[in-house]
Amino acid sequence: MLRKKILYVGNNLYNSKTNPSSIQVIGKQLESIGFEMYYSSSRNNKVLRLLDMLYACFKYRNSVSNVIIDTYSTSNFYFAVLVSQLCRLLKLPYVLSLNGGNLPARLQNNPWLCAITFKPAKVLVSPSLYLLDAFSKHGYLDVVYIPNALNLNHYKFNLRSVNEHINLLWVRSFCKIYNPCLAVDLLKAIQDLGYNVSLCMVGPDTDGSLAKVKAHANALAVNVKTPGKLTKTEWIALADDYNVFINTTNFDNMPVSVIEAMALGLPIVSTNVGGLPFLIEDGVDGILVPPNNLKAFVEAILKLESQPKSIKTMVIKAREKVELFDWMLLKERWNRVLS
Repeated sequence: MLRKKILYVGNNLYNSKTNPSSIQVIGKQLESIGFEMYYSSSRNNKVLRLLDMLYACFKYRNSVSNVIIDTYSTSNFYFAVLVSQLCRLLKLPYVLSLNGGNLPARLQNNPWLCAITFKPAKVLVSPSLYLLDAFSKHGYLDVVYIPNALNLNHYKFNLRSVNEHINLLWVRSFCKIYNPCLAVDLLKAIQDLGYNVSLCMVGPDTDGSLAKVKAHANALAVNVKTPGKLTKTEWIALADDYNVFINTTNFDNMPVSVIEAMALGLPIVSTNVGGLPFLIEDGVDGILVPPNNLKAFVEAILKLESQPKSIKTMVIKAREKVELFDWMLLKERWNRVLS
């Protein structure tokens, strides 16, 4: 059946510098409900990747009913622009999956490119209420909200106490925009206050930030565990040893690692940027602090340490919220988008 064949265009990269991307996660989820998926592109070189994406659209133009295009806000934004224009030329219906946390800036600064890319799309899909709100303010009123979905049976919920030991967990790519050195500063500041505290930072090194983190930790004479890129199963198992999840980013959309931490029962302390305030209600199912504000981060974590009853209420509410992100509840939304 033609409608069951989909071309998914995005950064389908498998290497030591990348975490699983939307194309890999959503693609597998769509395969699980019967869609036959074609993917492009896994080429590391950006020019070759773009050419491969364009070629795939031409190659499968008579085989697929829809093209899904992952749309980011950095340089890969232009990939979505070019692929979408080829789809228009080939009369291929395309769905834009909006992933870039800084896409609102694109709407503001590149209105013409956004218009020729977003307006002809069959559907715009947003994983966050943040982007849904931003796009509506620019006149895109038909964006479909489909959160990043989890298979919740893979996430065992555990209540944790934050008392004698504060064990901080950070899970992200080591990249400048995620401000990883702030996590090291946080470790040092809490340690200097006399608390027993540890920090583990999990993720691949995207832009050389891992070396900067290690150098910063050495300069501050603190020990940071950096096990590198782990599989989802590995980091979920590792999370059993930690009791606070920190998210230090300066730009963001709807980070899957934060949603996963909420599912596991880890209390969240995150910067109040991008889509985070649309995901976390401050003081209700997590704590939000201003970006790059060490003092506020320290105060938030010590608040968790001093108020164990509030932690229990907070993490239970967080788990209840992300239960609405279960794939079994969301799969029909994708079915409707691709019908």
